[in-house]
Amino acid sequence: MLSGISYFLLLGDAVVVTNEDHMVLDINQKFEQETGYLRDDIIGLPTRILKSGYTPLKTYECMRKLLAEGQSWSGVFINLTKDQSLWHSYCTISPIEIENTKYYVGVFRNLEHISEGIYVSESRKLRIQTEIFRVLAISCEIRDPSIEEHFVRVQQFTSRLIRVHNNKWNLQLTEEYMQHVTNASIMHDIGKSGIPEGILYKPGKLTYYERIIIETHPLIGVDILNKISHELDDELFQQELQISKTIVEFHHENWDGTGYPHRLKANEIPLEAQVVSLVDVYDALISRRAYKEAWTHEDALAYLQTQKGTKFNEELVESFIEEFSVEADVDIGIV
Repeated sequence: MLSGISYFLLLGDAVVVTNEDHMVLDINQKFEQETGYLRDDIIGLPTRILKSGYTPLKTYECMRKLLAEGQSWSGVFINLTKDQSLWHSYCTISPIEIENTKYYVGVFRNLEHISEGIYVSESRKLRIQTEIFRVLAISCEIRDPSIEEHFVRVQQFTSRLIRVHNNKWNLQLTEEYMQHVTNASIMHDIGKSGIPEGILYKPGKLTYYERIIIETHPLIGVDILNKISHELDDELFQQELQISKTIVEFHHENWDGTGYPHRLKANEIPLEAQVVSLVDVYDALISRRAYKEAWTHEDALAYLQTQKGTKFNEELVESFIEEFSVEADVDIGIV
C-alpha cells in the first residue's frame, strides 16, 4: 500500500505515515521497536495516542502552522510508548502530495540513541537545545499553566538585553556565549518547583519564615540542575547547564550585596545572572500576579532607574532603558 511514499518506510529512523487527519496509515519496523506498537495494532489510530502531555503547546502550534502552509516542521517531542514510558525524540514531519492526496511523513530519531560523532548542524543543535531546556523548565513548574509565557518573555528579553549591552559597552562577548545565556535563562526559577504552593502563590504578604523558605529556591534549583547534569552527560548541553546553574544560583543577588543566597555584590555576580535578574524583575513588574496588578511600562522603567547601583548594575540598567524605552504596555495576564 502507499506505493508512492512507501520508500520512506525503508529509512533507518522510526517512520510513521499519516493521512491529512493525522490517522496512522503505516509505520516501519524501527517505529515498532521504538514505541512498542505493532503495525497492525496502530494503523487507523490517531497519532495523538502518542501524546504525553509534556510537549509544550507552542511546539504543536508551530508544527500545525508550518504544516498548514505546506512546509516541513522539525522539533523535539516528548511522547509515550505503548508501555507509557517517555520517548524523547527529534522529529521531522513533511507534507507529501501524491495524486491529489496529502500525506504526512514523520521521521523520529530517539535522542537517547544518537551516537557520538554524528554531525549535528548548528541550527538543528540550537533547536534541540532550546526545546529541551524549555521542556525542562516548564515540566519543573508544571503547577502554573501560564508560567511558560513568563519563561519565554524572560528568554526573549535576555536575548535582546545582553546583545545591546555587549554593543553599548564593547564587552566583546562571543555570539556563542550570548546564545548560551539566552538558552539557559529559561531555567532561572527551576528551583521554585521545590517550594510549597501555599507559599509560592500566597496572595498576601509572606511571613518571616515563609520568606526564608522562598529564598532557598536558588539552591534547590542548583541541586536539580546538578542531578540533570549528571544524568545528561553530553557535551551538547553542558555549557548551557553550567550557565544555567550560575543564573539559577545568583539571579537574586543584588549589586549592593543585599541579595541572596550568598550576598555577592557588584561584579562578583556573574554577568549572565545580572542580565536575567533585571529582565526577570521587569517582567514581574509589568505582569498581573495574584498579589498585585500589572505596572505600566513607564512605571517599571522608573523603578529600574531608582535601583541603579543598588539592586542592579548601573550600566546594565542604562542598556535596558536604551533598548526597551519605546516598548508599549501590553496586558500579559497573570503569571
